[in-house]
Amino acid sequence: MAFPHRPDAPELPDFSMLKRLARDQLIYLLEQQHEVDKLYKVENKPALSSSEQLCFLVRPRIKNMRYIASLVNADKLAGRTRKYKVIFSPQKFYACEMVLEEEGIYGDVSCDEWAFSLLPLDVDLLSMELPEFFRDYFLEGDQRWINTVAQALHLLSTLYGPFPNCYGIGRCAKMAYELWRNLEEEEDGETKGRRPEIGHIFLLDRDVDFVTALCSQVVYEGLVDDTFRIKCGSVDFGPEVTSSDKSLKVLLNAEDKVFNEIRNEHFSNVFGFLSQKARNLQAQYDRRRGMDIKQMKNFVSQELKGLKQEHRLLSLHIGACESIMKKKTKQDFQELIKTEHALLEGFNIRESTSYIEEHIDRQVSPIESLRLMCLLSITENGLIPKDYRSLKTQYLQSYGPEHLLTFSNLRRAGLLTEQAPGDTLTAVESKVSKLVTDKAAGKITDAFSSLAKRSNFRAISKKLNLIPRVDGEYDLKVPRDMAYVFSGAYVPLSCRIIEQVLERRSWQGLDEVVRLLNCSDFAFTDMTKEDKASSESLRLILVVFLGGCTFSEISALRFLGREKGYRFIFLTTAVTNSARLMEAMSEVKA
Repeated sequence: MAFPHRPDAPELPDFSMLKRLARDQLIYLLEQQHEVDKLYKVENKPALSSSEQLCFLVRPRIKNMRYIASLVNADKLAGRTRKYKVIFSPQKFYACEMVLEEEGIYGDVSCDEWAFSLLPLDVDLLSMELPEFFRDYFLEGDQRWINTVAQALHLLSTLYGPFPNCYGIGRCAKMAYELWRNLEEEEDGETKGRRPEIGHIFLLDRDVDFVTALCSQVVYEGLVDDTFRIKCGSVDFGPEVTSSDKSLKVLLNAEDKVFNEIRNEHFSNVFGFLSQKARNLQAQYDRRRGMDIKQMKNFVSQELKGLKQEHRLLSLHIGACESIMKKKTKQDFQELIKTEHALLEGFNIRESTSYIEEHIDRQVSPIESLRLMCLLSITENGLIPKDYRSLKTQYLQSYGPEHLLTFSNLRRAGLLTEQAPGDTLTAVESKVSKLVTDKAAGKITDAFSSLAKRSNFRAISKKLNLIPRVDGEYDLKVPRDMAYVFSGAYVPLSCRIIEQVLERRSWQGLDEVVRLLNCSDFAFTDMTKEDKASSESLRLILVVFLGGCTFSEISALRFLGREKGYRFIFLTTAVTNSARLMEAMSEVKA
């Protein structure tokens, strides 16, 4: 389902300009455009280069600084003199310069910044490629990347005109928004008088909705990401997919016509679609049989190349589907999905807990077991102490005591928590509401802040009708709402919030939801006059996910856009999924 957009759907902005800007800036920083002798990956081994100049293009991370220092110091010991240049992307941090100074090489290197923070992965998807944002902010409370987000938003508003309507929810969203507004005020006049190309912008923190990110994905693009890992818009398909002895790197975007038609489809529909496509393709090949020489010449020059390309892509996606099916059958995917749906709906909690215990005892996967425990905890508003202790003990016995620190991280982030004795749902809700309405909310102690992170998922789910009531079977071929991305069992909370706010053009009438999300101080709306905004631009919406977004959310909002006549554009700190979230919290590196 490529979601053919309605004929009146607004045009998307051209993001190729962002790539051109980044390329031009990099060439300027490198000074010599063509004199790159060799490219090396920054890793823990020496770069054996005879060049007189080494240029390091790196993320501002401490370990990268140590690596550079080891190379420079090795050169010094060997009596070699060369020039060294460090280009930080997307920005330079003081901490990195401190490390260079500590290592005694600050005077030997020159430092620059390459402000490349927006990578267009597709016509409607921009990524900052900052997977570390999630752990840095939501676990460590490190705010260093918020300025990077503000700069990226400033660049977008400079290139594509001001955003007339801004909405946001979450502490991080509010900080990024305020910082961005300050930048706009400092450079007042740059966007004045410009016609906006994008009518609405919506900023959303990942911790507003952990549940969606923890669910197994069942739309094709999400399943490909869960199974093979999509990185920077491309995926490595191994021999089991390519039906050869080689792996193949494949770019997954709207230019792949086969992929574009199935990316948002529920997986149960994909095989049928691909086999129909294969029959159509065969029919087009078979047309050759009755052709005369002139027709054959036209067919070869105009159609054959396209058919061969389509055939290649078709066989790759059929191979990917077969590989996914094999893996999912082995994992007993149906049973897993049944457990997840039970957790989302709040049924058979004891059975679901037993399923998770069995999952741990069978040592299926440390990351998967953690994910299920977190899903149980968030949907149940924390685990009762007896269950928390029992699951934790079983997990550590099954997967090893080295995971102990991971539990501490999950607790701090509000992903896996223990209910305090006497904390029934309503008791927690009343405490939380008292806390967040208290003006001194910013000063609450750690003991209370873990309480304030309680999820209240059941109450929110009821309020926003996240679990559709369906008579009979949910038709996944002709979806009725965004719940199709989870087999009709659950509408993603993040997407429902966006839908509701856009309908109202404000948070009005959503006060109770905002309170239950513990965001009373962090939900905001900023609307300017819309006289300059065309009706077309007012149907373009930029959604900014701080801490990552999933392909399921992207598919759900593409569906909503088609239904309501909107077009959504996505900007995320990184594309994420349940395994990436768990790995970011884990202290045990795979």
